Amino acid sequence: QQQSGSMPLLALHNQQIGWTPLLVVGYLFYLLLGAMVFQLLEKQAETHFRDQFHLEKLKFLQNYTCLDRKALEQFVQVLMEAWEKGVNPEGNSTNPSNWDFSNSFFFAGTVVTTIGYGNLSPSTVAGQIFCVFYALFGVPLNLAFLNQLAKSLNAHLITLERWVQKPGRAQVQLAIFLTAGTLLFLVFPPLVFSYTEGWSYGEGFYFTFITLSTIGFGDYVVGTNPNKHYIPVYRSLTAIWIVFGLAWLALVFNVGADLMEKFLQLKWHKPDLSLAEGATIKLEDEPEQPRIHIPS
Repeated sequence: QQQSGSMPLLALHNQQIGWTPLLVVGYLFYLLLGAMVFQLLEKQAETHFRDQFHLEKLKFLQNYTCLDRKALEQFVQVLMEAWEKGVNPEGNSTNPSNWDFSNSFFFAGTVVTTIGYGNLSPSTVAGQIFCVFYALFGVPLNLAFLNQLAKSLNAHLITLERWVQKPGRAQVQLAIFLTAGTLLFLVFPPLVFSYTEGWSYGEGFYFTFITLSTIGFGDYVVGTNPNKHYIPVYRSLTAIWIVFGLAWLALVFNVGADLMEKFLQLKWHKPDLSLAEGATIKLEDEPEQPRIHIPS
């Protein structure tokens, strides 16, 4: 009996192995497609900006004949090093510190959430060592917190599912969940960032999604414009918004991954009712697992 019960699970396992190569090929194809599209869209603009920058340097040397090319290149290098250290070359020395409490709180949030914008990093050896150990314990703590937050949201969804019994209501509930989260974390925040930072709405939306998805390029970061006056808790409030928005978007990504996996299984393998029945009987003896997991 035990041997016959293990056969359906073995067959299902073989089916999963069967479509795994397809998933690998699709994943690599998606990366190649993205590389070609990004190259097509960005390479020409990069060439234009590079030529324009070299032209501006030549004009600068022509206007200030006391400087030579070597001195100008050294000054450009100083500007680049300042930017890498988190010092904005624009403005003057009275710019607010990048390491006051609000900015430090924001930086700590970008470390434990693994966003890592790249525009600011510790410059002292002590700060770098502390950052390593802070991330070593902070990243697992952040994942545990997000998992617990996801479980709370999941429990709320299960309660609604039990309350809603009629066919079609589950889809309405999911639509409400997605719509409310989209408005709260993806639609309204760009309006705030556009007003505060002077960005367009498209730039604000781009920053919002890139941040909550933990991609974090660092090309747009809040609270870094030296010509603007920010309230002291601006970046701290942004860090709190990031944590809850990250949990919501991770749920959306997880649901999307589950739907894509089920689509691939149904697309390339016809379901075997006998195997599914045996697997169902086997799974009924196992404890219920959380339906939603936060990806690392």
